[in-house]
Amino acid sequence: MPGLFQRNARTFKPKKHVQQSTTKREALAKFAQATLGSGNLREAVTLPEGEDCNEWLAVNTVDFFNQINMLYSTISEFCTPETCPTMTAGPKFEYLWADGAAYKTPTRLPAPQYVECLMGWVQTQLDNESIFPSKIGVPFPKNFIQIVKTIFKRLFRVYAHIYHSHFEQIVDLGEEAHLNTITKHFIYFVQEFDLVNEKELVPLQDLIDRWQ
Repeated sequence: MPGLFQRNARTFKPKKHVQQSTTKREALAKFAQATLGSGNLREAVTLPEGEDCNEWLAVNTVDFFNQINMLYSTISEFCTPETCPTMTAGPKFEYLWADGAAYKTPTRLPAPQYVECLMGWVQTQLDNESIFPSKIGVPFPKNFIQIVKTIFKRLFRVYAHIYHSHFEQIVDLGEEAHLNTITKHFIYFVQEFDLVNEKELVPLQDLIDRWQ
């Protein structure tokens, strides 16, 4: 069975790598990469002095989306309806999908279908100029923070599923260090800006505690 990356190229080739038509947002993206490269993840998530918080959230939301997209694509051949008939994060946590459109009520889906719906939904938010304006000076919507929180809550579920269901494959692929680094960066970011409720983070709490 082909991996999800092959089955749905659109989902795993985000069109919007922060389509920066302005030097301002380009500078923020470069700053984020530079501070991340310094190895100090706490510093890397901090809002640069004098910068707009919404702009910083927008740049990083796209970056985290791209990162988890690419990581999941590497193990998607192991995440099938047969191996993962439900979207779980260990035996105590199962995620149901609802988007108010195709799935109006919470619905149990196989993990690859859940992730496909999730990534497609996030992509739609990122491509919506009224939510993530690509031009500086265009205001963010009043509910921007809430939308970002929903995105991060849902992206966390992909990290949690990978750790609980596919960590052996990650190790076999030699991606353990990379997974730990991007997840740690993700956790520090959501903690810095209070983007994900602590109860949602419980599936990876033991790991998070070791990083504090």
